[in-house]
Amino acid sequence: MQRSHLLIHLQRNCLFILVLLSLVSAICAAFSFIGNDDFEMARREVLLRRIGHELLLQSGDVTSRVLPVKKLTDNEYQIAFEHELTFQPDSLMNATRRLLAKDPFASDYVVQVRHCGNSRVAYGYAISKNKKDDIVSCQGRKQPKACYNINIQFRPPGILTAKNAYLLGSLPLLAFIGFMLFKKVKPQNNEFERSPTDLFTLGSVLFDGKQRKLIINEKTIDLTATETRVLLIFAKSPNETIERIRLQKEIWEDEGVIVGRSLDMFISKLRKKLEIDPNLRIVVIRSKGYKLEMSV
Repeated sequence: MQRSHLLIHLQRNCLFILVLLSLVSAICAAFSFIGNDDFEMARREVLLRRIGHELLLQSGDVTSRVLPVKKLTDNEYQIAFEHELTFQPDSLMNATRRLLAKDPFASDYVVQVRHCGNSRVAYGYAISKNKKDDIVSCQGRKQPKACYNINIQFRPPGILTAKNAYLLGSLPLLAFIGFMLFKKVKPQNNEFERSPTDLFTLGSVLFDGKQRKLIINEKTIDLTATETRVLLIFAKSPNETIERIRLQKEIWEDEGVIVGRSLDMFISKLRKKLEIDPNLRIVVIRSKGYKLEMSV
């Protein structure tokens, strides 16, 4: 008799948990439908303007403006520029990959660079969450100076939302099975989480901070750990003066010792390695510090 009561009690508890989880899943699914709200769209436009900004810097233009981002459709945006520019396909692709990784709804998108006058496609590529589905061509071929617009079309968020709702709807069944087996269900990682990248496009050079390498035309140059730390600071602020004291503090202060001439030595070594691109150089700004200059 006690076993019978215990079984009924257990069944009631299981049913209660199942109903509770179903309710939570329904609420989560409902919120997933409104996740793509005005705030996320505004944040996306900021990221798109940043792509235009970096493209101008990489082409050596530090004065002209990125025009207001246009929303062509619900899922397509256009980046326009004040003046003509030239660009490296590799630079554009690396910038979009790195920056759009911060947009949770931008795992799949198509980029088309169009001429302003006739809207003909000068260059394009497709990026997918699954890298083997990427469509990329004509890398390493610098595009001529012209008036360009960059159109970026994202996969409709409804597809992602439906997938999330499907996954959330299956959680009660998984939880019920786990409860019956007296095991805890480990939460799944968010499918949109992206690890931070240390890839930077410096002129025609690809700087891989994680692998400590410079890559140009399939040629690879290795960097030391300290050279990498120095170049990372420059890569994050190209064409901007970096104070000498800031470089010394960020690189050596945590080790407890700052050696003045060490910085000059590593700057000298970096200069030699960056000579692979004549448009890329580290210059001395007298009485201030250094600057990584990128010119066309």
